[in-house]
Amino acid sequence: MAGGGSVREVQSKAELEKIVSDGSPAILHFWASWCEASKHMDQVFSHLSTDFPHAHFLRVEAEEQPEISELHSVSAVPFFVFFKEGKAIDTLEGADPSSLANKVAKIAGSITPGDPAAPASLGMAAGPTILETVQKLARENGAPQVSSSGLDDRLTKRLQQLVISHPVLLFMKGTPEEPKCGFSQKVVDILKKEKVKFGSFDILTDNEVREGLKKFSNWPTYPQLYCKGELLGGCDIVITMHESGELTAVFKDHGVEISDSLETKPNKTVGGKGGISEQSGLSAALTTRLAGLINSSPVMLFMKGTVDEPRCGFSRKVVDILKQEKVEFKTFDILTDDEVRQGLKVYSNWSSYPQLYIKGELIGGSDIVLEMQKSGEFRKVLTEKGIHQKESLEDRLKNLLNSSAVMLFMKGTPDSPRCGFSSKVVNALKEEGVDFGSFDILSDEEVRQGLKTFSNWPTYPQLYYKGELVGGCDIVLELHSSGELKSTLSE
Repeated sequence: MAGGGSVREVQSKAELEKIVSDGSPAILHFWASWCEASKHMDQVFSHLSTDFPHAHFLRVEAEEQPEISELHSVSAVPFFVFFKEGKAIDTLEGADPSSLANKVAKIAGSITPGDPAAPASLGMAAGPTILETVQKLARENGAPQVSSSGLDDRLTKRLQQLVISHPVLLFMKGTPEEPKCGFSQKVVDILKKEKVKFGSFDILTDNEVREGLKKFSNWPTYPQLYCKGELLGGCDIVITMHESGELTAVFKDHGVEISDSLETKPNKTVGGKGGISEQSGLSAALTTRLAGLINSSPVMLFMKGTVDEPRCGFSRKVVDILKQEKVEFKTFDILTDDEVRQGLKVYSNWSSYPQLYIKGELIGGSDIVLEMQKSGEFRKVLTEKGIHQKESLEDRLKNLLNSSAVMLFMKGTPDSPRCGFSSKVVNALKEEGVDFGSFDILSDEEVRQGLKTFSNWPTYPQLYYKGELVGGCDIVLELHSSGELKSTLSE
């Protein structure tokens, strides 16, 4: 039997499996009592259960049922899982009433022969009716009507107008004259160095824009830099683009006015057709592009083919050497761009490929790199240029584990936990007065997956003391409750 217009609390994994196994459509809502968005969506969820009586509407308190939460990779609430014919076929994360109603209608809208035809059980034709009802409920709770993107049309239009209001626009904390965070300060300084005119918007003055733009751009942090309406990225990306010369190239490509004194071309450009460089015979645009490519990575290889499929033996040799030296590097396939292929020969005064550059300086081709490796000079050059061997994942994890005597791997940060389990462990450590380091596993998928295998512990948070695993949320709370936590972390 299906739910019959009510929401059922699920108390165990076994209970969930039993309910889902009957093959009826089922929707599982993961929620948390501390989350306001969960409470709002729970009202929507309950309303939908009445409109779709042929489906199971199930609810799980994510923190109380970690086994079920981990099974479905729940990292934030509200979170919904949709089942059909005994299998999970879709998910939805976040407070989006419109998307929830659509997804419910998609799996639960078909009528079962012989059953009474409730208004919502008439298939997808009932979709608009359900959406209208849900949106009415949302309005009663102070929420605007939402589009499929999760933003209401008015806010979407406002954000679209904002991002194109200036050729270069920075959404930041504070103003260019008084930035309110170090990251915003850094981007302002870079734009001043690039000598471009830019507009700015202080997201601290408008919470609607502050929260809406995160979803609009699919970028969760600030500052955010836009050029001609396109998102370039946040602080780290802007710094990297600036240091490599790519930011200057992007501004030039988009016709943004830049001072002549900041052009990155190495040769003086004189007037004439196309702005041809007097010394090299290359156009200013191509010169700038080549300089940007060369500086797009500390170690840059121009080769025939790709790392996975080199198209000549000489290119393969250099790729193999860089791998042996455990160096991170980027490549450019010169077979895909004849302008770069011919232009780089003139720019670098080097007639063949591959060409290897370190920190913007040409090292040479295959023979030279091979000779330098054999003599040990290549490693010396890398060290002098500050290029270090890439750390193995195991070494990286060990270094992270030992970066603090008490180390917590969690979702989010101690100031802004991204899940209730992490929040509970943080509170326990603070109540004990324990100093601890932390790492946000949501920021690094390699660490997130690697640590599970390394520690043989499949869930987060994970607490370590002097490099040894103490345990997860349940163990830490047990130690805290028994008064043993502080002594365990000071042995």
